[in-house]
Amino acid sequence: MKLAAMIKKMCPSEAELSIPAKNCYRMVILGSSKVGKTAIVSRFLTGRFEEQYTPTIEDFHRKFYSIRGEVYQLDILDTSGNHPFPAMRRLSILTGDVFILVFSLDNRDSFEEVQRLKQQILETKSCLKNKTKENIEVPLVICGNKGDRDFYREVQPREIEQLVGADPKKCAYFEISAKKNSSLDQMFQALFAMAKLPSEMSPDLHRKVSVQYCDILHKKALKGKKLLKEGGRGGTEEGRREEGRKEGKGEGCSFPTGLWAGRRAGTHPAGHTFASSPASLLPSASPPPGAHGGRGGGFGGRRGTGR
Repeated sequence: MKLAAMIKKMCPSEAELSIPAKNCYRMVILGSSKVGKTAIVSRFLTGRFEEQYTPTIEDFHRKFYSIRGEVYQLDILDTSGNHPFPAMRRLSILTGDVFILVFSLDNRDSFEEVQRLKQQILETKSCLKNKTKENIEVPLVICGNKGDRDFYREVQPREIEQLVGADPKKCAYFEISAKKNSSLDQMFQALFAMAKLPSEMSPDLHRKVSVQYCDILHKKALKGKKLLKEGGRGGTEEGRREEGRKEGKGEGCSFPTGLWAGRRAGTHPAGHTFASSPASLLPSASPPPGAHGGRGGGFGGRRGTGR
């Protein structure tokens, strides 16, 4: 069985999880090549750091949370540092809800690229605001990565202060090290706070849902679908037998804890990770980019109309 088919069978769909649009968000990571964008994503998803460098064309990940009885969806777009297609980059900005701009402290060119990126994000979102007449906020953090290589620093603190600005509610800066896992938790906490997202989505607070919990979510969804179909058929015995046959085919969710798969260089399907907050463990409690509409007029999220 192909990997895409396996993941589709193992994971409940967004419809089955009944995720409201207001609980769907997209996080976009931008920056030059070899600055550590993928390493930051890997730390967020798995807590691990990969020494070997593999160029990214575009990686897409999807993470689900159960927080205080509600399901949340976070799409993570790890972009290419080469940006050979300007239209693709613009689409990533239009459809993003929160942004992480990454440069390397030992590479001045990467810092200048972040300067351009910040300006492009603000201009693109401003144009969108003028068209939609909505009050669009742009939660954004700038990360100076490779803080463990301080000896080779090419970017001065004064320049960083000028780029970030004086309002921490609009833009924040963190000097991090993906290799040493330094200040990453604080960075995600600040970003999610700026976006008014639940604090439980921060990597230091969330934890992966067990197979049993995922099974509970999926069974509840199946039960709801069954009741709807029975109502449509008038609750006939034939309808109930048909539903029984479907359930007997093994269509439920047998989802290993912490399973996730990225789309590396366009070769793998979108990945899924389930997580829940410590406050929501009681029982009561993938599509590639472009799959569904968004507030930015593109794909995903709640937009309704290295090292």
